[in-house]
Amino acid sequence: MSEQGNIVNDIGEKLGFTPRILETLNELDSEFVKKYKHCHNKILTDGAIPAKYKILMALAVVASKQCEACTVSQMKSALKNGATKEEIMETLEVISITSGAPAVSACRDALKLLKD
Repeated sequence: MSEQGNIVNDIGEKLGFTPRILETLNELDSEFVKKYKHCHNKILTDGAIPAKYKILMALAVVASKQCEACTVSQMKSALKNGATKEEIMETLEVISITSGAPAVSACRDALKLLKD
């Protein structure tokens, strides 16, 4: 397997799923995947802030941008990385306070993942 293929697999393992967009980017421009890995590892790796909390921050950001597909991806990643329902619901409260109802609405499908 190529280095880029390994990168895609590694990110997929850390997230708990492989985003289709990452597979497509690898097919179109495999060098992009190398650059993407660096940014993605900053979120998915513990540092001064544990990865779980960085992912919850990312969830808040993508919700504020009203990207529904992004909120589903971040929710899956948060759950895979140990975020609890309570932590996710508190994050949703922050989203509501800072970004309002449209951002909360962008989480509709993502919140369904908490019912599983």
